[in-house]
Amino acid sequence: MNRFPLVALLVGFLCSAPALLSPVAACTSAVVSGKATPDGRPLLWKNRDTGHPLNHIAYVQGERYAFIANVNSDDFTARREAWVGTNEAGFSLMNTQSYNLVAISGDEERGEANGRVIYRALEVCATLQEFCHLLDTIAKPSLIEANFGVIDAQGGAAMLEVDYHGYKLYDANDPEVAPYGYVTRTNFSVSGTQGEGAGYVRFLEADRVLQEAAATHSITPELIFQRLARSFRNAQLDIDLRSESFCPAQGEQWFVDQDFIPRHSSSCSIVVQGVLPSEHPELTTMWTLLGYPPTGVALPLWVKGADRLLPAAVCYDEACGAAPLSRHSRALMDSIFALHKGTGTDRYFCWSMLYNARGDGYMQQLAPVEQRLFALSHPYLERWRRQGRIDPAALEQLYARLTEALQPVWSVEP
Repeated sequence: MNRFPLVALLVGFLCSAPALLSPVAACTSAVVSGKATPDGRPLLWKNRDTGHPLNHIAYVQGERYAFIANVNSDDFTARREAWVGTNEAGFSLMNTQSYNLVAISGDEERGEANGRVIYRALEVCATLQEFCHLLDTIAKPSLIEANFGVIDAQGGAAMLEVDYHGYKLYDANDPEVAPYGYVTRTNFSVSGTQGEGAGYVRFLEADRVLQEAAATHSITPELIFQRLARSFRNAQLDIDLRSESFCPAQGEQWFVDQDFIPRHSSSCSIVVQGVLPSEHPELTTMWTLLGYPPTGVALPLWVKGADRLLPAAVCYDEACGAAPLSRHSRALMDSIFALHKGTGTDRYFCWSMLYNARGDGYMQQLAPVEQRLFALSHPYLERWRRQGRIDPAALEQLYARLTEALQPVWSVEP
């Protein structure tokens, strides 16, 4: 598949198609092969948008494999659904809702089985091939409508567009399919009905950033969090709110939440960093930001020891009704979406509270905290890669240091 005709076709859709949907489940994602990263390890990214704003990370001892995953804090126990996660075999999976693969009738729920399939796959699959087998053998119609991103510990990296009866696979390692070594999706499928679906503007921005970084093999978790998860560039309008003209030193600057990658409905941003085929799968790292990405910070998590060692900040807390980091980030977000003066005004947000020329916006206050979390984590991860395994005692020590480094987050108040 040639990327340039695809992008040109998408631009045509933007100019000629009727108004596109603005669904709540409006995620942005990418599967990145090792040839587009500096260390050869694949990446799986999802910016999750959902009607379930409060999330946490759950540890599950599955049928075959234990896994950790982002889940809805309000219904996880009842529904057994997961939305992005990784298991002890190094198999990692996420989805974005597609809106142009299936013709929905009446009150039928789009992608009703999406979250259940992710949960099931994480507990029984070790490879991309096993996930394909699961899709092949699942009862039809499957009630699935999604773009599923997969990486595994054997070098597998692919996006699958899945409907009720089948799927089409886009291999990020195949230069004919992914000449730059990645596949990105929002809320339409290339194999679906052309001109329908959602997320075309977000797709163009994600593709622009990834293509530029892939040219120098420089796609990293840090780059994804900084330039994609917190991007305030609208590709259609060709404006970037971080540019000087939108960052006053005084006064308030308001904008409409429209086609930026982070949205009011964003509940997390997660980058799973896979392993080289020669490495142990337990080294797969799930860099996890809970909450609205511009008001959150990312920290690394591993399946190893997750039944007892996961930091409390990402786990369900009864008092919060979610993970503390999820609740805190959403509280900061609520303070910038604070215009409640009639129908539709809740889509306006105060940009200058997030980012401004004074340097005291929420994003600017939290940036050094996240930098510290990465700086603490990298030496441990590099040591474990040299040793071939995660040292449980060192992992416990790292989580304690990360928890201490998170303390400045709580002092950033709405």
